[in-house]
Amino acid sequence: MAVITFANTKGGAGKTTAVLLLASELARRGLRVCVIDTDPQRWLSKWRDNADHRIDLTVITYVSITTLQQHVLDNRKKFDHVIVDLPGAQSPLLATAVGLSNHVIIPVQGSTMDAQGAAQVLELLRYLDDRAGIKIPHSVLLSRVNSMVTTRALLAAKALLAKRDVNVLNTPIIERAAFRDMFEFRGYLHMMNPSQVSNLDKALQNSMAYADEVLRLLPAQGTVRLSSAA
Repeated sequence: MAVITFANTKGGAGKTTAVLLLASELARRGLRVCVIDTDPQRWLSKWRDNADHRIDLTVITYVSITTLQQHVLDNRKKFDHVIVDLPGAQSPLLATAVGLSNHVIIPVQGSTMDAQGAAQVLELLRYLDDRAGIKIPHSVLLSRVNSMVTTRALLAAKALLAKRDVNVLNTPIIERAAFRDMFEFRGYLHMMNPSQVSNLDKALQNSMAYADEVLRLLPAQGTVRLSSAA
């Protein structure tokens, strides 16, 4: 089925949070989800190792450049969605993962450095299109957005992306305590106690709208592209 890769070569862009929000929301809806955690920090794997027993979410860890493709090919047959979380740094895994994806999502926080990290991913996508004729759908996701303030840096990042004619998701991930607390809570967002987490209802609405928009971007039947881009 569909393979979704999250990529930004700069750390701290909110990539792993975006992966966990999408994966957990899809799993909450009863979809079979596999996350391939290639990040050396293993945040998603650590979360899964200590998660509530009711969590039905598969996370594969300790992935290398030599095993990534096989993990994707094997698990796309077993799951509705395979989500690849790439390292927040330049990595040889990037080209392989992108070449296997139905859609690439590039999280960008409102900063010039984040936009530059995103630009490196966009340059690879453009290279595959121009040189190999491989068109891989992709979108930018604005993350850790302050719901009350539109900063100059965020506007600059949007302007840079607009110049490159890049699709930006209409649903940003708002900076909320509930999203940070997921990693401490070791469970899905909807399992949290609203009396202990501020604005949990708004966080849930944000997560659901985000997942809805991503699903609309995916093909009805995910046909993974086999690429020698690595």
